Amino acid sequence: MPKKLQNITLPLLAVVSGLLLGAIIMLVFGYDPLWGYEELFYSAFGSVKSIGEIFRAMAPLIFTALGFAVASRAGFFNVGLSGQALVGWVFAGWFALENPDLSRPILILATIAIAMIAGGIAGAIPGVLRAYLGTSEVIVTIMMNYILLYSSNYIIRNVFASDLMKNKDSSINISANASYQTEWLRSLTDNSRMNIGIFFAIIAVLLIWFLLTKTTLGFEIRSVGLNPTASDYAGMSAKRTIILSMIISGALAGLGGAVQGLGTFQNVYTQGGNLDIGFNGMSVALLASNSPLGIPLAAFLFGLLSIGAPGMVKAQIPPELINVVTASIIFFVGVKFVFEQLLKRNKKAKGAN
Repeated sequence: MPKKLQNITLPLLAVVSGLLLGAIIMLVFGYDPLWGYEELFYSAFGSVKSIGEIFRAMAPLIFTALGFAVASRAGFFNVGLSGQALVGWVFAGWFALENPDLSRPILILATIAIAMIAGGIAGAIPGVLRAYLGTSEVIVTIMMNYILLYSSNYIIRNVFASDLMKNKDSSINISANASYQTEWLRSLTDNSRMNIGIFFAIIAVLLIWFLLTKTTLGFEIRSVGLNPTASDYAGMSAKRTIILSMIISGALAGLGGAVQGLGTFQNVYTQGGNLDIGFNGMSVALLASNSPLGIPLAAFLFGLLSIGAPGMVKAQIPPELINVVTASIIFFVGVKFVFEQLLKRNKKAKGAN
């Protein structure tokens, strides 16, 4: 099977296998999987508003997935997307709250830049440690998630001006000039929270695809990911490439956090745990095999599952079961080598015949 076709077939097999495993689990516990999936898809596609919500959920996932994909291409497993997204949200939201009367174009561009800078700095820290000290990026980025989480909560509670706060843990809403939601998208999607973040996400997909496939930096990122020693021997700086890839990764995650905060919630508030868009973004990237062009499709699936999950209640199925389906899909992506071996065996069997 050609490599490109295999990259499409394996994720599809993972999705179908995850749905089948979810159906088996429903049957084991006495639920009707056909009814459950029917309500899931009806809830996701049954109204214009729910379709708008799917695109709203997709946007931050696309950014964090792109961030994970860029780091992965450089051989770096970035588990710190949640923290990087959170600081992007907090600092972009802080600027928007402090400057509510700036013109809308300036505020939007400023919050984008601030979110990317904040996320990029957060991403650069584990990148520098990996490049110069050889530390494990997995351990460092996991620790950074909690450092950034509690630091952000401290800033919100103790550094934000009192007139910006609605209560101890939540700010007032940002001004209309800073909001990523627009009146024309609300009217188009029956008052859903779909916002201009989805357009930013599509632009980012095209830019990252171009970066990775058509530029010298993209070639260096891929080369370092395959063999940093050989890349150094060929005149590339593996250290510089690792750091740059992590800055880009963190910047994308930071922008994803801003889209989540200023597009969906439109304020800043303390978090009890890591943002789910970070780990879900990793899952989206894995499902898409770290392909920038495949990430929107994987994000659409995850958006569909999250928006449709409450509909399963109508089928008397706990909506938490959709998390089992999602986890099953990721599990089958993680063991895709099983499918690869099956495809190879099938190819050998046909060759023998």
